[in-house]
Amino acid sequence: MSQSPHTSVFRRFWKPAAVTAAGGTTGVVWFEEMMLYAEEILAFVFLNILIGVIYLFNIFVFKSHFPKRDQLSKKTTGEKK
Repeated sequence: MSQSPHTSVFRRFWKPAAVTAAGGTTGVVWFEEMMLYAEEILAFVFLNILIGVIYLFNIFVFKSHFPKRDQLSKKTTGEKK
């Protein structure tokens, strides 16, 4: 039996194909991890912004709840004048 002078395509390219597939998978996993990291940073930033908005809402809506200066300066003894 004589062997063919041409090698098969599979035998010729299986190593480069395996390396390319592994490199592509590595790239996809790396990109996914970077996107998850960026998502956590953005969540932290937007959470702080939301906390600020809620705090300002609390100040403006419930401003009438705070005592006024003249109410703080008067001593209340419980008696009506």
